[in-house]
Amino acid sequence: MTSSAITTSGLKKAYKDKVVLGGIDLDVRTGTIFSLLGPNGAGKTTTVNVLTTLLKMDSGTARVAGYDVATETKKVRSAIGVTGQFASVDELLTGRENLRLMADLHRLKGNEGQGVVEHLLRRFDLAGSADKRASTYSGGMRRKLDLAMTLVGRPRIIFLDEPTTGLDPRSRRTMWTIVRELAADGITIFLTTQYLEEADQLADRIAVLDQGKLVAEGTPGQLKRRIPGGHVHLRFAGATQLDAAARVLAGATPDAESLILRVPSDGSNKSLRALLDRLDEYAIEVEEFTVRMPDLDDVFLSLTGHSSTESQTEALR
Repeated sequence: MTSSAITTSGLKKAYKDKVVLGGIDLDVRTGTIFSLLGPNGAGKTTTVNVLTTLLKMDSGTARVAGYDVATETKKVRSAIGVTGQFASVDELLTGRENLRLMADLHRLKGNEGQGVVEHLLRRFDLAGSADKRASTYSGGMRRKLDLAMTLVGRPRIIFLDEPTTGLDPRSRRTMWTIVRELAADGITIFLTTQYLEEADQLADRIAVLDQGKLVAEGTPGQLKRRIPGGHVHLRFAGATQLDAAARVLAGATPDAESLILRVPSDGSNKSLRALLDRLDEYAIEVEEFTVRMPDLDDVFLSLTGHSSTESQTEALR
């Protein structure tokens, strides 16, 4: 049975009259990727700061790697690694020197420390730039170096707080591959992100945080199935076919300009087969069709009142 890497119960944090965390319960299983989603200001970073012992909770309990966050802070810190929203590399040092510094801080001496440094340079495809100053690295390279530095201490749990913010799509996907590999090695990943596609691609389970409260939790598929609104887009060659299809398909909404008919559907094979059989029955030909089911952005909008794009815009202000 998979054990719990992180658990919280009734976790609360407030700043004067502003409640940031209103009593949240979490259970993150060992060796999984857990994503905490929420609009800007929802309390994601505060949660990470509490769990990584950087901030004291007001009440509740939290255990990380089996240790009590409030009373066993040193043991918690020895078991975790943290990569924040911005790369924390020393730009005056080379990539190798940054990693060597971390090895020294973790008291990895001689051949042991050197072996860890060289292994991480190879693993993160940084060997060719190892002796260049980090100030010359691209954003994606800095993030890789930052994560490599986190791994020097061989953490069992890694907290990634919006790790791909500001990266181009190619660099972001490279980071996704690295995160998957870490999880495959048995490391637990606690991920906060503004990018819903990122959570959908990576997370085994997702929790949605809004105004300091957990409003939903489940697998990406479970969350998406909570939201109604799946439909099929049928495109026709002409207005005659569009009008005919609109008459025989219940609940359909035609768009005369684009010659597309929007038909409610749950996306199952059975419902799609019945829809196409209905059109065949009336000899109505379809040029093409596409199925659109609710995605995490629909879930986010339904649960928090606005889309993830709006949340990302707020975060940049």
